[in-house]
Amino acid sequence: MTARTGDNELDDNIRQWLKWDKNEITKREIEGLVKAKDVNKLRVLLTSRMKFGTAGIRGNMGAGFAQMNDLTIIQTGQQEYQRERVGEALGPRNVLHHGHRRRQRDADEQSEQARPHQGQAAYMLRSCPNLKERGIVIGHDARHNSERWANLVAAIFINLGVKVYLFSRIVPTPFVPYSVLNLGCDAGIMVTASHNPKNDNGYKVYWDNGAQIISPHDKGIQACILENLTPLASSWDATLPKTSPLRVDPLQQIMESYYRDILSLALHKSTNVNSPLKFTYTAMHGVGYNYVVEAYKAFGFNPPIPVKEQVEPDPEFPTVKFPNPEEGKSALDLAMATADAHGSTVIIANDPDADRLAIAEKQSCGTWKVFSGNEMGALFGWWLWTCYKEKYPDSPASDVWMISSTVSTMVLRSIAKKEGFHHAATLSGFKWMANKALDLRADGKTVLLAFEEAIGFMCGCRVLDKDGISAAVVMSEMATQLAYKGISITQQLDNIYKIYGYHITNNSYYICHDQTVIDAMFQRIRDYEGTGSHPKACGKYEIKNIRDLTTGYDNNQPDNKPILPVDPKSHMITFTFTNGCVATIRTSGTEPKIKYYAEICADPSNGQDRSAVEAELNDLVTSMVTRFFQPERNNLIARSN
Repeated sequence: MTARTGDNELDDNIRQWLKWDKNEITKREIEGLVKAKDVNKLRVLLTSRMKFGTAGIRGNMGAGFAQMNDLTIIQTGQQEYQRERVGEALGPRNVLHHGHRRRQRDADEQSEQARPHQGQAAYMLRSCPNLKERGIVIGHDARHNSERWANLVAAIFINLGVKVYLFSRIVPTPFVPYSVLNLGCDAGIMVTASHNPKNDNGYKVYWDNGAQIISPHDKGIQACILENLTPLASSWDATLPKTSPLRVDPLQQIMESYYRDILSLALHKSTNVNSPLKFTYTAMHGVGYNYVVEAYKAFGFNPPIPVKEQVEPDPEFPTVKFPNPEEGKSALDLAMATADAHGSTVIIANDPDADRLAIAEKQSCGTWKVFSGNEMGALFGWWLWTCYKEKYPDSPASDVWMISSTVSTMVLRSIAKKEGFHHAATLSGFKWMANKALDLRADGKTVLLAFEEAIGFMCGCRVLDKDGISAAVVMSEMATQLAYKGISITQQLDNIYKIYGYHITNNSYYICHDQTVIDAMFQRIRDYEGTGSHPKACGKYEIKNIRDLTTGYDNNQPDNKPILPVDPKSHMITFTFTNGCVATIRTSGTEPKIKYYAEICADPSNGQDRSAVEAELNDLVTSMVTRFFQPERNNLIARSN
């Protein structure tokens, strides 16, 4: 089929796609658009490419270079290990650092099409000579295409003589970073879109230290993809892993090791079996149920009550609009109905790839309270510190750290200040928190917790990423020990705030699919009312400090330069108000969202009234949304609940 749209770049991209794509479904989709002369749709699909974002790529499934499909997966997996030396800053043995390799005896078997890749493969063989023996680990969730894409990526490495630890069935995302460390692999790949809508999928990358890739390595991978796009014929064989001796199924080994390791987080296993609580569990149509049951067994608990409509993996996610327990009651209606029917008072929920955790508790009045990620962070922080003191009464607090993201509640900082341990704040995302944890461990420190407000929790350092499986049983043990004392989770949260301060938060988001609108919105804030600078106030609320991690400005620093990393490709501005409120607005790295996070702390010892402070925070947020977001002008879609 010949493409003649009058746009030379588009015509070239159409010809490339039709030449390279071996998947008949996506190939026919592009052919149909060419036949229909739908130039606008073709331009959207073929003239832009997905870029590495939060440690990988994530997006809508469909035809074209701008979407997730067989060809873009092959281009990503095939090139990911091909030229990590892009930019000398990467250096040998630095993060992914593994080339697309093939033994010399295989060279004659390659097509002419593949020969341009040989120089890069030779380079990576010199810099990482043990990749074939150390291997990589690959896992996948239950979404459409996940298993096929995991096999396609595995085939790429098997063709190069690399050992591939490919899980034989769906696994939680945290199993991949755990396996990288446990198996001593050089990298890990998880095919998942986590909690995104059903039409999305993704590809998440870890390196040999068990953490997600960070800049400049994501940029280096992106450059490699763009420089080496031609797919090898051998990369399309998704059946190869089934027969290759280089493929190893690590499932049994990892299951045994993981559940043995997370027992370091259990302090009351002997009394868990008699827990006075009944726990209800939802997997949100994802992978979590069987793995959570095993975790409960490891901790001595009876199995949780499953939400039958959501416990089996289903890529259609038929009972929820968004398969994300962070959405609150709208995502947990069935769980609440199941719990009510069984006399259960605590709900445990994972997202579809089981790296996030949500909890809800039935109140004495009969309603359900869904805890926010910030509230859960306070609970985890208090509990893990309590357990640590009980387990190691003579260990100095000065050697202990907890970590949270800058947009999360600062309650850990308050607990740390009062108890004598340390707290660190990083940019949003577990790639930053895991790397901070690694740095601290290298200095001989103990990291008890890392968390972000988007219901992500890393208890200890056995898994260097958020882990909804271990977090579920740690929270269940905490709830059980409280129940033995006649204290509810809600009551304990209030106790924490009474001791460490009422950390009141107001977080939400707006949806916007138009990047130009998002860019214009943030530009108006940086040139507020034509002043050429950020705003000095938001309505009646005076702004004391501004940190803009997009432009690299922080007027709280002597040189006006922020300490945290700057990223000009994403928007993030933090305002500190004279009333003590801190508010951040930022774009999401994985979803079409503009998020805001606001927090103020009221000190109970000063007689501050919580309700009055909460009302003030809500009023400030309303003012910020009205003046900075301008939802009507920008046609922003508000969060549904």
